[in-house]
Amino acid sequence: MTQSTKINRRSFLRKASAAFAGAVGFPYLIQPSALGKNGYIAPSNRITMAAIGCGSMGRGNMDAFLHIPEVQLVAVCDVDQNHLRDAKNAVDRRYGNQDCRSYGDYRQLLAKEKVDTAMLALPDHWHAAMAVACIREGIDIYGEKPLARTIREGRAICDAVARYGTIWQTGSWQRSIANFHRGSELVRNGRIGKVHYVEVGLPDGGGPKQASIKPVPQALDWEMWLGPAPWRPFMDYGGQAPHWDWRWIMDYSGGQLTDWAGHHIDIAHWGLGLDESGPVTIEGQGKYHTVGVYDTPYAYSFECEYATGVKIKVANASAQPKGMGAVWYGDKGWIHVDRGDRIDASDPTILQEKIGPEEIRLYKSSNHQQNFIDCVKNRRETITPARIAHRSISVGLLGEIAMLAGRKLHWDAAKEEFVNDSYANCYLSRSFRSPWRL
Repeated sequence: MTQSTKINRRSFLRKASAAFAGAVGFPYLIQPSALGKNGYIAPSNRITMAAIGCGSMGRGNMDAFLHIPEVQLVAVCDVDQNHLRDAKNAVDRRYGNQDCRSYGDYRQLLAKEKVDTAMLALPDHWHAAMAVACIREGIDIYGEKPLARTIREGRAICDAVARYGTIWQTGSWQRSIANFHRGSELVRNGRIGKVHYVEVGLPDGGGPKQASIKPVPQALDWEMWLGPAPWRPFMDYGGQAPHWDWRWIMDYSGGQLTDWAGHHIDIAHWGLGLDESGPVTIEGQGKYHTVGVYDTPYAYSFECEYATGVKIKVANASAQPKGMGAVWYGDKGWIHVDRGDRIDASDPTILQEKIGPEEIRLYKSSNHQQNFIDCVKNRRETITPARIAHRSISVGLLGEIAMLAGRKLHWDAAKEEFVNDSYANCYLSRSFRSPWRL
């Protein structure tokens, strides 16, 4: 397939599906000519994808997309040559050829590849700059959570998505799992009465870590890995640095708090119907190591109050009565959901209740990656679009700021700024190291 054919096909997907976007229940149909024997979809008729960030979650996502017949992985990109080699080999094995292109710099990929979609799985500090660059190229995106490292960066992604008509799926895959959907739907339909309080349990933080400056591994482009973050020498933490341990350093992430807020806070919001809202006050405390290089909180607890009067307490799991997950407390009982298909209630009969035809039915998805591809084709909103992921991670970021400020903060969710608090507002964004920018 020629480059111009790719561009024309991508344009056709957007224009054709947009014409039917208002038709309720309009199905996406693959033309018979695109199908071979046993429903095989020819590569020239598949949704093309680039995988940017091919370690850890990136590799897991990439493998999932490789098993979706409508998808054709055509390029991979990573700053670690070992990840890059392994990713290319995996793609080539899947398709039985050597056609997958590999890049160490995403800018080269965007200049040479005209793909329909991109899977982004990067350290948090890279999320916004990479996402906006892809959006400006007309690429639909499956992006890992959290949406962004700061609230202003998240807003930049949301604005770009809206401006360019991008289909965006955040990797908050719990929305595509049955027990989280069921629990949220029961709560939304009043099965535990009016909810007044929610507990969200996230993982405990790690212990202190010493580090030593080491030569940069030959396979790693350290300057590109750092990107917009402040420069620092490469360090050996004695673990999987930098591909995992970056989570415990504020320049790159907010620790377990921001790593998991996009999951369980997201579900808490879903059950409350607060997907596009935010708290009005935030107050809490965090505990931070006084030695070592890890500076994210290893223990944290903060409470958010919303305009509706409901309160959400977010804390590390060992500080929550029911541990991990989301627990909604209403005036008629409680429901608790967590991973491992867990769903419990104060009265087990609550979980057996039927949702009537006139009641609230939440968006249903049974496969997060497939939902993204379906929406790329029909141009409908995914189950976890950028605007919702932004509100979910904002709660974690607000808690982070309140703990750093050490006082109760008042938040204007419409303006996305703190009320009469210039100090706290300084934390809403971070400076980018030159030459990187949004």
